[in-house]
Amino acid sequence: MLAHAAHSIPAAFLFFQDQQVGFDIISLWHQMGLLAKVVVGILFVMSGWSFGVMIDRWMAFNAARKQSRAFAPAVAGALRDGKIDEAIKVAERNKRSHLAKVVTAGLMEFRAHQDSSDIPGETIEASKRALERTEAIVHAELKRGLGSLATIGSTAPFVGLFGTVVGIINAFREITTQRQTGIGAVAGGISEALVTTAIGLAVAIPAVMMFNYLTGRVEAFDVEMDNSSSELIDYFLKRRGAVRR
Repeated sequence: MLAHAAHSIPAAFLFFQDQQVGFDIISLWHQMGLLAKVVVGILFVMSGWSFGVMIDRWMAFNAARKQSRAFAPAVAGALRDGKIDEAIKVAERNKRSHLAKVVTAGLMEFRAHQDSSDIPGETIEASKRALERTEAIVHAELKRGLGSLATIGSTAPFVGLFGTVVGIINAFREITTQRQTGIGAVAGGISEALVTTAIGLAVAIPAVMMFNYLTGRVEAFDVEMDNSSSELIDYFLKRRGAVRR
């Protein structure tokens, strides 16, 4: 009996050696089934899209911040001197600034009625509406692509989970096909399942983190635009009072 066990141990060892699973990227890819490869392909497309949005929004937000820092003091100086045309020219030189886009709309509306001897309340309301419309447009521009980040962050783990289920099914199918219950019989399916899960999480985590970060920056930009609009309306009201006196 001991002699028989001694002979069977090397045989089992050779069996598991034959069933070894490579864990490098190329080996894992070749061991995957067609459906698992489709899942991984979808996850890589989602990852590429999310990183494209991240880079695009990062560059746009940094440009908006940089130009706004240059725009704010320049336009404030022009308005203090009553130079509406100069303020508009300053805004046009900083077209990527979120503040410049909003302020330009109000100043253009204000300048349209500047030749009037008085500035009626309707003009102030028209300027206010122009500011609100532009704020909404700029807000939508700033949020462009963030919805896809949220979608990717919330769905990527489930796409990976689908690949996990497929891998587990393949593992059980291998057991049925080979009529073996050893680790070697299920290693391919289990590795396939774990890889798709890991890729799904790797895609989702950066997308969620950047979505929260970029959303916070959009909210900060919204506050800055609201403050600039309020200050501009106050300026229009002071100008109306000065004209009446």
